[in-house]
Amino acid sequence: MALTNEIVLRPRFKLDVKLDKETLLKLFEDTKNTQSDFIVSRVDDHVFIKIPKAKQHFWSPQLHLEINKKEKDNNSYIYGLFGPNPTVWTMFMFLHFIVICLFFGFCVWAYTNWSLNTNYAIQLFVTLFMIVVWFALYFGGRIGKKTGTAQMHELHNFMRKTLKSKGIDAI
Repeated sequence: MALTNEIVLRPRFKLDVKLDKETLLKLFEDTKNTQSDFIVSRVDDHVFIKIPKAKQHFWSPQLHLEINKKEKDNNSYIYGLFGPNPTVWTMFMFLHFIVICLFFGFCVWAYTNWSLNTNYAIQLFVTLFMIVVWFALYFGGRIGKKTGTAQMHELHNFMRKTLKSKGIDAI
């Protein structure tokens, strides 16, 4: 599974499958009873494949599959998204939000002090420090993705093996 863009933090893919949506959903739903290597859950047209708690670490990914019916025939599309645990992803987005708010807040404060001809060194320092913190968060996410890459491949191989068990080839 090659990635076309190195900056991608949450890789995505799309498969064209020659099978109807309900059969695909049932196939994935049935795997939760026939194997214990992965946790498989289904909500409507969405299938979530996760690593079991015993094998999980902070950076463990999950695979989210959305299965949609094609318009013209009885085939389906599988849209896949690899991502971290939703709690980890929410924490990272919250931290990014805090950093950007602090950046803009201290930027405005520094500009105000500059226009009033008062000292603005501390505000400028914090503004620049927020840029450093943002880069640290970004590279922390990249390190986390690299740490979870092996499990990401396990999830992808499990999905492929599940499809091939019924003789389904994805285009």
